[in-house]
Amino acid sequence: MTLEAILAYLHLLAILTMVVFISSEAALCRVQWLNAAVVERLAKVDLVYGIAAIAVLATGIARTVWGVKGTAWYWTNPLLHVKLGLFIIIGVLSIFPTLTYFRWRKALRANGTLPTEDEVRKTRKLVMVQAHLIAVIPLVAVFLARGFGK
Repeated sequence: MTLEAILAYLHLLAILTMVVFISSEAALCRVQWLNAAVVERLAKVDLVYGIAAIAVLATGIARTVWGVKGTAWYWTNPLLHVKLGLFIIIGVLSIFPTLTYFRWRKALRANGTLPTEDEVRKTRKLVMVQAHLIAVIPLVAVFLARGFGK
């Protein structure tokens, strides 16, 4: 039971970290607020977001392998596949903002230019889509934890 509690705690901590940092990206990536310092900060915030996402995946897998319910219970439930599917979609969507932040930072450092308003709006829209999709995963998770889909 102690291992189960620790795994659950680590998974929840990783999820909360991921949510905090995608929220930070959404707050910072605004046309009105974008300046040189924000461009630098967005790249750093996105890095932590990515690390947190990897931690969510790793702790989730750990829960299925070493948790009380075991892999047979989790991996035969289609709701786990829905959660993973949403997580993969979010991961794919996150590639564009990540590459964009690096490109913005590189341009800023090279010649001091900031991104255009259209670039910022397009990037923010993808960040917001990620944030909203992340909010759906706990809904699927609570049904999964209660044995729905079996």
